[in-house]
Amino acid sequence: MKEVNPIKDIEKIRTVKRLMKENGDLRDLLIFTLGINAGLRISDILKLRWGDLLYKNGKIREEVLVKEKKTGKTKKFPLNDAVIESINLYIQQIKPSDMEMWVFPSRKKNGGIRPISRIAAWQMINKYCKAAGIKENVGTHTLRKTFGYHQYKNGTDIAMLQKMLNHSSPKITLRYIGIEREEMNERYKSVNL
Repeated sequence: MKEVNPIKDIEKIRTVKRLMKENGDLRDLLIFTLGINAGLRISDILKLRWGDLLYKNGKIREEVLVKEKKTGKTKKFPLNDAVIESINLYIQQIKPSDMEMWVFPSRKKNGGIRPISRIAAWQMINKYCKAAGIKENVGTHTLRKTFGYHQYKNGTDIAMLQKMLNHSSPKITLRYIGIEREEMNERYKSVNL
């Protein structure tokens, strides 16, 4: 399995989101937007039900509570404006009526019985990233790595980011988001003897 990279270019992120909107793929837009803004693993995104994002009256929750599949830990996080906008667009398109419905139902025959698969999510992410001109290896983990990369670049302390991603050490977090290699390359280039 190839290692995937974060999307470091903000304009490429905007292009992916624009393409999803233009194609009316608001389900995919929400998966993408939630992944790059919440730092969740794809397995935790795909298992969301409308009751996780909405109150019974249809109002969007301020905070979401997720039990991580991989770690078993509970993660609580607020929804930012980009995610709220994506939820609102998607709600207008599908008008969910049951809080137990999957947020990201499969479109296959008997769709709605289960959420889309990791493979379908991978295919969607690859399709839109390639269309946006992203050449690096991408996959479902790209979303989480993109979240971590941009948090770090926007000044989030590495210890805080480590906690947000539930990593065991800062070194793992830096390597995970591609900073360790990037900084090492910068150091090599900075010395011109």
